[in-house]
Amino acid sequence: MTPRLSTLDLVAKVDAFPYADRDPEAYAQIMKSFYTFVWEDQQGQVPIGYVKLDVVDALNKAPATLKGQLGLHIDVSNRTVVLFRDAPDKTYEERTRLVGELTALWREQEAFAILKSWRNELWPVYGRNKELVFSIERAAMGLFGTTRYGVHMNAFIRHQDASSKYDLRIWVPRRSATKSTYPSMLDNAVAGGLMTNEDPFECVIREADEEASLSEHIVRNNAKEVCTITYIYITDERAGGEAGLIYPECQWIYDLELPADGSVVPEPKDGEVESFSLCTVEEIQEQLAQGMWKPNCAVVMLDFFVRHGIYTPDNEPHYDAFRDRAHRHIAFPGPHQA
Repeated sequence: MTPRLSTLDLVAKVDAFPYADRDPEAYAQIMKSFYTFVWEDQQGQVPIGYVKLDVVDALNKAPATLKGQLGLHIDVSNRTVVLFRDAPDKTYEERTRLVGELTALWREQEAFAILKSWRNELWPVYGRNKELVFSIERAAMGLFGTTRYGVHMNAFIRHQDASSKYDLRIWVPRRSATKSTYPSMLDNAVAGGLMTNEDPFECVIREADEEASLSEHIVRNNAKEVCTITYIYITDERAGGEAGLIYPECQWIYDLELPADGSVVPEPKDGEVESFSLCTVEEIQEQLAQGMWKPNCAVVMLDFFVRHGIYTPDNEPHYDAFRDRAHRHIAFPGPHQA
C-alpha cells in the first residue's frame, strides 16, 4: 500500500534542494553533480543558476566559433560557468540570440530530452540588479538552473451543505493525458509560466482565458493577488523527460471567488486540461494525501488551506515547516527579491 503523504511530505517533494546551512553534507553531495552558473559585472561575479555536469560537457563540445561569441568560460577549479565573460559590450538582444543559437543546436542534436518540449517562448534571466541579461527558450531554461517565474490561481465558490464542514468548493482541473509534463495529474484552476517582460497579473488573465475559458472581465475585476510561493525543485522524469535538473521557482498566487449560482464555470479550452471538477476541502485533502496533484500545485493548494484558516498551528503539526519551505529564500537575483 502506498503511504499517505503529509503536508511536510508534499512540500518536501517541491522544496527538495538541500539547504546549505541546515544540511551541509547533503548540499555538498548534490553540488558534486553541478557547476554554479555565474554572471559577471563590474562588481564581480553573482550566482544565477546551477548547471549539471552533462550540460557543462555539452557547452565544452559546442563549436569553437559559437563558444567564442558566447564568451564561455568554464572554471574547473571553482566549478563555475560564465557566459559573455569576454563580451561585456554585447546587448541584451545579441546575448539572447546567441543563447538561442546554442539551445537550438542542442535541440537539433537531440542532446537533451527536455528540448523535445520546445515552446518558442522566451523566459527571463536576471543579473545582480534585477536587470535582464538575456532570455532563453522556456524548454531550455532548466539546463542552466536559473530562476523560473510563473502564476497560479485558485478558483472557488462559497457554498454550505452537509457534504463538507467548510463553506468552500474549489475548482480542480485534471491535466490532459497528452501533456508532456505531469500528464493526468490534478492542478490549480489556472497556472502558467511568465514570459520575458510579462506582468504577472496580465499572465493570469491570458492563462485564465486559454486554459479555463474565464473571461478577462471576470478575472480582471475579481482575482486577488495574495502572496508568492518560492522553492527549489529537483525534477524527475514527469517534468518533461530530464531528471535531476534544479528549478528555483517563484510563483505569484491569486485567488478568484466565482459566483455561487454557477453562472461562471471554468471549462477546458486549449487542450491542456481534460476536465474541471468542483471539489470539497475534504476531497482535495484526500487527493493530496494520495499524491494525485502536480507537486508544486499541491503546495499552492496547501497554502490556500493555510490562508483560509483550514490549516492552523493547532491542527496541522507541520504548519511552521510548511510555511518556511513554501516561502524559501532564493539567493539568485530577480524580481522575487525585495
